[in-house]
Amino acid sequence: MSRNVPIHALDRVVSSDAGFSVWMEEIPLVVHAMDMSDAVIINSSRLKSVVWNDFDRVKKGDTCVAVCRHCKKKLSGSSTSGTSHLRNHLIRCQRRTNHGIAQYCSSRGKKKEGTLALVNVDQEQKKDEVLNIVNLKYEQEQLKDDTVKIGNNNLDQRRSRYDLACMIILHGYPLTMVEHVGFRVFVKNLQPLFELVTCSRIEADCMEIYAKEKQKVYEMLDKLPGKISLSADVWAASGDSKYLCLTAHYIDEDWQLKKKALNFIPIDPSQTEDMHSEVIMTCLMDWDIDRKLFSVTFDSGTSSDNMVCRIKDRLSQNRFLYLNGQLFDVRCGTNVVNLMVQDALEALCEVTRKIRESIQYIRSSQSTQAKFNEVALQVGVESQKCLCVDNPSQWNSTYSMLKDALEYKEAFSRLQEYEQDYKMCPSDLEWERLSVIIGCLKLFVEVTNVFTRSKYLTANIYFPEICDIHLQLIEWCKNPDEYVSSLAVKMRSKFDEYWDKCNLGLAVAAMLDPRFKMKLMEYYYPQLYGSSASELIDDVFECIKTLYNEHSIGSPLASLDQGLAWQVSGSSGSLTSSGKESRDRLMGFDKFLNETSQGQGSKSDLDKYLEEPLFPRNVDFNVLNWWKVHTPRYPILSMMARNILGIPMSKVESESAFNIGRRALDHDRSSLHPPLVQALICSQDWMRE
Repeated sequence: MSRNVPIHALDRVVSSDAGFSVWMEEIPLVVHAMDMSDAVIINSSRLKSVVWNDFDRVKKGDTCVAVCRHCKKKLSGSSTSGTSHLRNHLIRCQRRTNHGIAQYCSSRGKKKEGTLALVNVDQEQKKDEVLNIVNLKYEQEQLKDDTVKIGNNNLDQRRSRYDLACMIILHGYPLTMVEHVGFRVFVKNLQPLFELVTCSRIEADCMEIYAKEKQKVYEMLDKLPGKISLSADVWAASGDSKYLCLTAHYIDEDWQLKKKALNFIPIDPSQTEDMHSEVIMTCLMDWDIDRKLFSVTFDSGTSSDNMVCRIKDRLSQNRFLYLNGQLFDVRCGTNVVNLMVQDALEALCEVTRKIRESIQYIRSSQSTQAKFNEVALQVGVESQKCLCVDNPSQWNSTYSMLKDALEYKEAFSRLQEYEQDYKMCPSDLEWERLSVIIGCLKLFVEVTNVFTRSKYLTANIYFPEICDIHLQLIEWCKNPDEYVSSLAVKMRSKFDEYWDKCNLGLAVAAMLDPRFKMKLMEYYYPQLYGSSASELIDDVFECIKTLYNEHSIGSPLASLDQGLAWQVSGSSGSLTSSGKESRDRLMGFDKFLNETSQGQGSKSDLDKYLEEPLFPRNVDFNVLNWWKVHTPRYPILSMMARNILGIPMSKVESESAFNIGRRALDHDRSSLHPPLVQALICSQDWMRE
């Protein structure tokens, strides 16, 4: 008499193509009726597939049948039928239990993400035994035929938990999702063997990921060929809480502009600027980049002035800064534009209110809308734009509403004659003033788009845009309408504060654009300064030469020894290393050699660069690619270009460029303790690279 012998075999994956699938469909795989009274169970070593652990292969006469051990359903057991239909049955079998059964998760769909083959779970595994860890890597570019085959591997709990934590970090999901009923049911049905985790466990996993990723970033920053510029941005949180986000900006060895979030730390508005600057210095030293810092970019404001001044003094004491720190203090260009926009919108607050109410009135009923359209045709309005109320939190939305309404000015005025209830139409003077101020806002929209949406956001793109604003402010201040001119004066006071701090850095960055060199200054400065332009251009060029010379002698400003000396003793003279003393003594010789060699006829990188013709202007010009190609020709000047062009002249992301107010943490993140918030925000930034 035949016995049912368990078969221990490796899983076999049956590949399929179109022809094979059609052939399989023609085979009757389900046996509906058969007398099994004299059937015998086949015990054959040829049955290698793991599915036979759940089926008996029964033979009656010349017919082979596979009988499910769980529900007793009969299917084709012929060797020509394969085992795919048996695996499919096991997936749907209602009486099958999950204990000791292989997880049949093979998928034949040709998806972009690839297809996973069978994952086998050992039946003999003990209950208390920890599952083996298998590091499953998924590399899309290494896939062949869109298939990743993972055969004979156990479920990796640790890797699965890691992937779950990464998903939460990357997409900003709430940590509590792991305890949501719907999520737990989904995971249990998807993979019953996965051990569901608690919120505290996933927090720990996120912190572990943060620590590992931070070490990678630390090592990367340490190996950078150039300097690092820092930007600081304040975020709002729930209540009165605020966070300070510090971001490093740099140009890597492949001449790519990059940035990395370094810290996301809570700040107390009641604390002094001294305390805030100390917090920033602590962060810089924690990352060991205080000696590599080139500039810092803040928003405009008195508190920023005080913080930057203190940080600058600390770094200047140790000779870490180029050009005596003249390029260190940078203000965000998008921020100063936003400040001027707020002045303009404040001046227009009354006419803006009237236009909002007018649009709401027109759209209040179909008859009123039809009457307005009729009036617009009567007065010859050619615009086909649909009037919509703005989103007050996005100032470009308010600009669009006002601009569109201005095109319907005559229609609004005529509507008053037909609609007695319509009494919120702006006056002729208000329309006239709106027309002038809309011109200002139009320029600010265009400049903001350049600052945040250009393909290459390097420091060289800002100078012409800022100069155009400067020229327009000069003209607006001359407007005969005191209402407009007083607004222009108010805006110019904010702009002048920005210009005083940033004009040198903007000009140097423009000079390092081979399409412009010194010519852009020679074009704009006479328009801005008149007869004083020549002297100011000479002053800028002297700074450029000094900056070049500091780079040409290897510059002790970034010396590792000086950084170490400052951290150990706070004084550059405290270390007595003979090697350091030698380098200090020979610095003067380096400078002498550089100056005398230039005097004997050899031209510097700077001289050669400025003497050569301008590179032709084109829309898709990549200044970093140009310097990458020309580094062998200008080895010293390229070092200077790497540091200057990496300065973040604007630190605002494109999606928040037109926001009124600060960026804000969502409610879920705001409720977490600060170290975890920092881990999630920074890790998300690093993982998106």
